[in-house]
Amino acid sequence: MLESVGVEPPDEEAYRALLSAPGCEIQQLADRLGRDVQDVVATVGRLEKLGLLTSTADDPVRLLPTRPDVAVDALVAVRRAELDRVRAEARVLLSELSTQERYRPENLVEVIVGQEAIAARFTQLLNGTRNQLLVLDRPPYAAQAEESDSTVRGLLGEGVVVHGIYSPDSLDIPGGVDEAFSAADAGETSRVHPQVPMKLAVFDGKIALLPLSVDQLVDSALVVHPCALLDALTEMFWLLWDQAVPVVPAAKADPTDARLMTLLAAGFKDDAIARQLALSSRTVGRRVAELMETLGARTRFQAGIQAQRRHLLED
Repeated sequence: MLESVGVEPPDEEAYRALLSAPGCEIQQLADRLGRDVQDVVATVGRLEKLGLLTSTADDPVRLLPTRPDVAVDALVAVRRAELDRVRAEARVLLSELSTQERYRPENLVEVIVGQEAIAARFTQLLNGTRNQLLVLDRPPYAAQAEESDSTVRGLLGEGVVVHGIYSPDSLDIPGGVDEAFSAADAGETSRVHPQVPMKLAVFDGKIALLPLSVDQLVDSALVVHPCALLDALTEMFWLLWDQAVPVVPAAKADPTDARLMTLLAAGFKDDAIARQLALSSRTVGRRVAELMETLGARTRFQAGIQAQRRHLLED
């Protein structure tokens, strides 16, 4: 398990043995592992260097393992710093390419085929994001929703700014509204737009991932590197953002009404709203009419806009 953060399997075996027998001596550890003492001494040295154990000043020395959560977090931080340095060096290497070579079409756009390959590339790009993630969210999805949601939550915890625009289809999936509100609670700045034209993710403003076909099943995708197309995709995101309505209810708004207004702005019909809010269609219809009259709105989307202007919805 720890090999990915620089711990070799024999050293991990010794660390795990120490966790079940903290404070043992080198000879005792060698006996538990069935290994030569000199071999274990070398292992102990490597584990100390990695911060996975400390040696006491006793004679004979006793070995104390570091708590796994503390030790592994430190190793992950070190590995992340190393990867950041490699990425920075790659940017320097890129500058050594001739201008003509750098802007060859095949160097600006990648075509990825197959859902597994797309999901793996998406995960790779997520894990490499350090500052900002922009997402146009609409099904179908190549990656497992739970896995990508967990990764995005991790990015939010690390201070990455995440802006998401949801389509009505995203919210209509069972649990979709709850998931959007949960993401907002975790720190994502979320909005909803009735016409999200495509799926899109822009990572740190440097690379974008989007499907090759907008309406078909997810079986091919484009990865766009810095060029005019990436600039246009980013500009499109912000134009949609300006037209979209915030997902999160303001503190002073009734929670049910706030969700209702969000779903109205997303273009949901009464029956769909009733399913999402666990209300009867008749109740929803009556409340929609009351809200539209109160807000002076002639259309559902206009009701969402008016709600935003009156600060009943907010980012």
